[in-house]
Amino acid sequence: MPADSNVVRLQAFLAHCGVASRRASEKIITDGRVQVNGTVVTELGTKVSQDDVVLVDGKQIFVEEHKRYVLLNKPVGYVCTQSDEKGRQTAAGLLKRAYSERLYNVGRLDMFSCGIILFTNDGDFAKRLSHPSAEVEKEYIVTSPMPFPRELAENFKKGVRVDGVFYKAKDAEEMTPRKMRIVLVEGKNREIRRVFSDAGVAIKMLKRVRIGNILIGGLKPGEFRDVTEDELDGLLSLCKN
Repeated sequence: MPADSNVVRLQAFLAHCGVASRRASEKIITDGRVQVNGTVVTELGTKVSQDDVVLVDGKQIFVEEHKRYVLLNKPVGYVCTQSDEKGRQTAAGLLKRAYSERLYNVGRLDMFSCGIILFTNDGDFAKRLSHPSAEVEKEYIVTSPMPFPRELAENFKKGVRVDGVFYKAKDAEEMTPRKMRIVLVEGKNREIRRVFSDAGVAIKMLKRVRIGNILIGGLKPGEFRDVTEDELDGLLSLCKN
C-alpha cells in the first residue's frame, strides 16, 4: 500500500494484501467473507488502515511488501479462479509450490483456451492493466479443423455484431487456411469464440502468445517465470491510462 495512504477502501486493502483484484475483492466483501476488527463487513465504502485487523475467511491478511509479477503458460483444462466450486484445476494452483504470496490473475483465459496470463499481488498494477482504457494488445493464434471463410478475418477487423454485442479485432490475418493470428485490445468475454461460432467456424485451439511487449517465448504449458523489470516497465509504458 502506498506510504501516503494510511486509510484506504476495504477492497483496495484486500488487493494490496494480494487477496484478489479490486473488482474481485468487492464480491468477497459483499459475500460476507471479510471481518474488520471482529465484525463482518459487507459495505464497499468501508475504510481501513494497516492498524485494523482484517480477516478473509477467518484468516488475517497483511499488506505484502514484495510485489510479484509472474507469467504463466496456462494449459487447457485449467480455470482462472482462485478456487472452483466444481473442483476443477486452477491456473493459480500451478504457482503455489513456488510462491508464498497470494497471487491472482490479471484478466482471464477460458478453460479450453491456453497461453500466457499474468499473475500478481499488486492491486494497482492489476487495476491499471485490466482497465479497457489501457488498450494493451493481446495476440492469439487460432487453429480450426476446417478452412476459414474467406471474409472472416476482414469482417473481424471491420467489426461484427453477435447477439447485440459489437466485436472488433485490432488486427486479424490468415497464416494458413486453418490458422489465424488475431490481435485484440479490449478483449470482451469469449470474444474470439463468439465471433467464430457466429461464422460457423469450429476452434481446435485458441492460444494467447503475447500480452503487450511480453511474448510466450519458449515457455511450455504449465511453466511459469517472473516478469523481468524491463518487461514490466515496457508493459506499463504501453498502457494509455
